Amino acid sequence: MNSETSPADPTVTDETAAPVKTRSNSFFRKKRTPLPSDDARRQGDISQLAFLTMGGRDPAIAFLNTENAELGGRPLAVATASDTGYEQVATAIRAWTRDPGFE
Repeated sequence: MNSETSPADPTVTDETAAPVKTRSNSFFRKKRTPLPSDDARRQGDISQLAFLTMGGRDPAIAFLNTENAELGGRPLAVATASDTGYEQVATAIRAWTRDPGFE
């Protein structure tokens, strides 16, 4: 029996014991208002266009979630916000060329 963890060890008392961790309700997500249907449609469409045009998930996510000075922010947020923003991002995706050394 280990003397450091023995229940008979007089050095461990209720005052020196680690406090019991309380459970948080992190299992449940905070309630948010859903995206309006037009915004959700644009978000899905631009994600699909990026995925298909850029050759997969990783390059598409990297492009959509990285700040882009030319577009004025994250491409996913710009495309979701308005039809004009969607067209700007779609044009940028279509102009994107895959690096020949990639793979």
